[in-house]
Amino acid sequence: MTGTAEIAIGKKVLSLTENQATCIPLDEVHRLTNPGTLPLEIIEVQSGRYLGEDDIVRFEDTYGRHQ
Repeated sequence: MTGTAEIAIGKKVLSLTENQATCIPLDEVHRLTNPGTLPLEIIEVQSGRYLGEDDIVRFEDTYGRHQ
């Protein structure tokens, strides 16, 4: 990861920088933002029996994506 990531997981908000990681529990509402000026690059790792993306529910999307 490069840059700084601000991650909201439920009601908790944390900042992560290079070489840091977090886990997002199953069914937890979460959001990732880049509060810095440098480009944010992340590696997302999914685990479990099902890894499809058709189960994503978007509550808010500032990028115009639709489910």
